[in-house]
Amino acid sequence: MHRIYTMAVARVYPLYVEKLARKGHTQEELDEVIEWLTGFDQARLQHHLDAGTTFQDFFADADLNPNAALITGVICGMRVEEIEDPLMQQIRYLDKLVDEVARGKAMHKVLRTA
Repeated sequence: MHRIYTMAVARVYPLYVEKLARKGHTQEELDEVIEWLTGFDQARLQHHLDAGTTFQDFFADADLNPNAALITGVICGMRVEEIEDPLMQQIRYLDKLVDEVARGKAMHKVLRTA
C-alpha cells in the first residue's frame, strides 16, 4: 500500500491551495475541481477535511465523475490513463486537474465539459 493512501486529504489540500494561489488562482477553483471529480459539495468536502479523512476513505466515499476517464496526460512521470491501481489513478486525476488549473487552462476544459 502506498503511503499516500493513508495520508489525510487535509494535509495535502492546503498545498493545492498554495500552488493555485502562486499561479493567481483561487481556493474556489480548487473546490470546483474537487466537486466535479468527487461529487462533494462544499459541506461534504469540509467534513472530510475536518475529519482528517484519508485519501483511501475520501475516494471510497466519492461518486467519481463519469467523465473522469477523459483525464489524460502525464503527472508525476506517469500517464494517468495507464495507472492500473484505481485509487492511485483517482489521486493522480485530482493532481492532474489541479495542475491544469494552475497552468491557466480554461475551467470548461479542465472539467471536460462542452
